[in-house]
Amino acid sequence: MFGDVKFVCVGGSPWRMKSFIEYIAAELRMEDPKAEYPNICAGTDRYAMYKIGPVLSVSHGMGIPSIAIMLHELIKLLHHAHCTDVTIIRIGTSGGIGLEPGTVVVTKQSVDATFLPKFEQVILGKTVVRNTDLDQSLAQELLQCSKELNQFETVIGNTMCTLDFYEGQGRLDGAFCSYTEKDKQEYLNKASEEGVCNIEMESSVFAAMCKLSGLRAAVVCVTLLDRLKGDQLSSSHEVLHSYQQRPQILVGHYIKKHLNANAVRS
Repeated sequence: MFGDVKFVCVGGSPWRMKSFIEYIAAELRMEDPKAEYPNICAGTDRYAMYKIGPVLSVSHGMGIPSIAIMLHELIKLLHHAHCTDVTIIRIGTSGGIGLEPGTVVVTKQSVDATFLPKFEQVILGKTVVRNTDLDQSLAQELLQCSKELNQFETVIGNTMCTLDFYEGQGRLDGAFCSYTEKDKQEYLNKASEEGVCNIEMESSVFAAMCKLSGLRAAVVCVTLLDRLKGDQLSSSHEVLHSYQQRPQILVGHYIKKHLNANAVRS
């Protein structure tokens, strides 16, 4: 069932990943785009999984622990199915730093909240540090796809991965806040100086685990707001919905382009 998988796309919500599989099915003209696509993992509430042709679409929930659990089980699945030459891409949303809302960021490196390109995990009481580099040739290919689409701004930059949505990202609107607007601005400007373009909560472990397992990987997230200008969303629901479609449009173009090229070669 999974042996033909060549592309895996992961994202936070089950709804978004079902929407992606419906979108890619229509783009690849593989099945009726109005058809129902069953959740392969309906027996568990940890994540949802959908498949069409060589494309697997999986939700991972919110934050590092949630995506790490999914990735362990996904990587085992790909191994036991004898999948080869697999590309895995996380698509999602993020907060931008100094970018116009709606800008798509393709991650160069995932950095922690101190701007260092590493993922730390305590294993058997010892701190293990892993590299968070992502495939740079894949990032460039995705940037080229965006230029071909010419529909929205896309940049390559570092992504800061935090352990928390509120204090960990310097927000002022959480239940607790021990710093000022000035402190927040200084921190976010420092992040920008270090090459950080956006902030989310999954990229570090995603990059580390994909690198460790030899998977070609990328992170493609749209920015919903500029964090230098505020903490809360101000765009309309319709505008935000259109923003959220941008990563799937870009990744869909990339997948379609590669499948067409492979068909020509064969």
